[in-house]
Amino acid sequence: MIGMPNLSHFIAVLPFAILAVSMWPPDFLGHRVFQESNYPKGSDKVLMDVDDTMTVSSLRQAVGSLLGGGNLASSWGTYMIPAAIAKRPIPAGAILTGIMCVLAVVLGYPMDIAAWAPVLRVALIVGVFVPLLEVGMQIIKTTSQAQSGGLCIIASALVNPVFGWSLAMLLENAGFVGDNERAMSLPKSTRLIDPTAAFIICVGAMALVGLLPGIPALINVGG
Repeated sequence: MIGMPNLSHFIAVLPFAILAVSMWPPDFLGHRVFQESNYPKGSDKVLMDVDDTMTVSSLRQAVGSLLGGGNLASSWGTYMIPAAIAKRPIPAGAILTGIMCVLAVVLGYPMDIAAWAPVLRVALIVGVFVPLLEVGMQIIKTTSQAQSGGLCIIASALVNPVFGWSLAMLLENAGFVGDNERAMSLPKSTRLIDPTAAFIICVGAMALVGLLPGIPALINVGG
């Protein structure tokens, strides 16, 4: 797949790009929650600033994409969650992580080790899945919240995460599941127009490239 992408490539990744950007705010807030719940009072200076973090991450993502996907600081989340749980100083660790990421990219072969399946799976379990599961259990306190989360998980398992997220967002904002009072308090654009448009774009793009079970691709992604 070396070379400039064509239209079908952009269509194929569009739903996942939308999902990634949409999940950034809760991802960052989850990191912040971990820090707030694990660091003692008076440690405000070591807590991440969500706005600054999103800005720097966006710049990193753009630069990395222009350089062929070499996102040097992609491991920041995998470091920060366990570091917050262990009450380690974030700034010093972030600097060391960044330096080691640069060295790994320059040397080359450490990336092969990092992508080795056992290492990758352990990193995802320890740095992502278990901590986020813990945050999710802390956040879900009502039956309505559990309905939305359960719908997203089931739809993601049956189809894929993009479909599950977009469907859950549409039904929750419309008031069919979750907190109906919250849904009715939203403006019409946020309640119906935006989630409906996101759902149509995601499902349409997935249908075009064959990411929906039982529906053959309408275009040739590799063409």
